Amino acid sequence: MVEIHRVTIKFCFKASLSATETLVLVQKAYGNEALNRSNVFRWCSRFQDGRELVENDERGGRNIAAVADLVKNDRLIASRMTAESWNILKTVVLWILKEDLGKRKLCARFVPHSLTLEQRKDRVILPRHYRDGRCR
Repeated sequence: MVEIHRVTIKFCFKASLSATETLVLVQKAYGNEALNRSNVFRWCSRFQDGRELVENDERGGRNIAAVADLVKNDRLIASRMTAESWNILKTVVLWILKEDLGKRKLCARFVPHSLTLEQRKDRVILPRHYRDGRCR
């Protein structure tokens, strides 16, 4: 839907309308679903700078495979160390671990959110101090 708005903005730019006039037309055409003022002005500026494409710019990947390999090889690796080794933000590493890889932090180790039936059968019984919650 956003690309349709961008095409409209590009059309208005090609018709030599100002950014303010474009904003009024976009808001009139799309109502509540229209892009906000800053986005309309940003895209007008991009088209004025010579941009032709209405698609998003290609963004760098989040190194999901690299983070997965590091955690697979060393489950005790700190998210800070992972972030430093790949030169990405610690919050991005934590997001990858939680959202993309389905892991959560448990006693300084990242483990899967849920275990399969086979994994439950094969898991090692935790030492008593872990079961009592003293590992926190």
